[in-house]
Amino acid sequence: MKTNTLFTPLELGALSLRNRILMAPTTRMRAQMPGNIPWELNATYYRQRASAGLIISEATPVSPHGHGYFQMPGIHTTAQAEGWKLVTSAVHEAGGKIFLQLFHAGRMSHNDFQPNGELPVAPSAISSLGQSPVAPGVLKPCPVPRALETGEIAGVIEEHRRAAELAMVAGFDGVEIHAANGYLLEQFLSDHANVRTDAYGGSLANRARLILEVTEAVASAWQADRVGIRFSPANAHDGIAHTDRFGTYAHVIRELNRFQLAYIHLVEPRVAGNAEVAQFDAALSSRHFKPLITGHTRLISAGGHTLASGAAAVQSGEADAIAWGRQFIANPDLVERFAKNAPLNPYNRETFYGGTEQGYTDYPFLNLTPGRLTQLS
Repeated sequence: MKTNTLFTPLELGALSLRNRILMAPTTRMRAQMPGNIPWELNATYYRQRASAGLIISEATPVSPHGHGYFQMPGIHTTAQAEGWKLVTSAVHEAGGKIFLQLFHAGRMSHNDFQPNGELPVAPSAISSLGQSPVAPGVLKPCPVPRALETGEIAGVIEEHRRAAELAMVAGFDGVEIHAANGYLLEQFLSDHANVRTDAYGGSLANRARLILEVTEAVASAWQADRVGIRFSPANAHDGIAHTDRFGTYAHVIRELNRFQLAYIHLVEPRVAGNAEVAQFDAALSSRHFKPLITGHTRLISAGGHTLASGAAAVQSGEADAIAWGRQFIANPDLVERFAKNAPLNPYNRETFYGGTEQGYTDYPFLNLTPGRLTQLS
């Protein structure tokens, strides 16, 4: 089995990665409260996984309106940026690189998270019909959101730009725009969640407008070669839908080519959320979108990969790098385990979201010493 491709260096925008085994963004909900501020526990978690070619952080709200889960670390206050410095310093001291994922929940939130108990915002007043985890073990139905006024959208764009600036202050190596999993940016893209009649609704070009304007704003804070974006073309999480999934994402990817981003990060259709999908539309696999990407922008594939499938995807040119989420949760030394073809720790779903160090920083390394990082040269 050819696995060497995953261990070859990769030029990813302005970064030089030592391997192509990336850590996918995984929501863990362990920020310090009050304030949703990253702290030492988060720094330990990310440091343990610094042998990844690149770490992409958990979803990080860009504004007080962007929160949708309890104890999510934010990136809209200076205190949060200071907290993130603990994380970036820890990762860099261990020889790693890390991007921050910029996030806005949109309608997938609850009044409990919103300033003054207001309704969550969205492109249109259409509920996701999902549930929001407002506290450990407590789920509340997502309400019918409030449709953003046209004049408010510039503020949402500015929130992303300002958050990108704070990420730079916090010491990140770049940022990833979260346009996947049914959150705000995908809500605008969806012709089911977005029934607006202004310049941000109706035609595909209008529905894609917010993604492109956010990308432009974020790239104005960072160079475009330190910016990535994540999509999940097959995602149906919490009722998100698209009449023409492939055509919709093909259009957006073609439009993004003008920015020459560091990468486009695609979630494979064989996963939904954090679980495998038994039947899926293979036509929405990343390999069908790869030919649409031009210039130096790379494609990252994520979702349900094994060591063998990841190596094969890179070897064939269907992807430039592979991101693992659940396996990195349970195996802080995943790179070393892959290199040695060693057994993997099983993950515990019950400790994915919220809690303490259990299921977070206590997974054993190959040497059975939790918390110790073994780097590959």
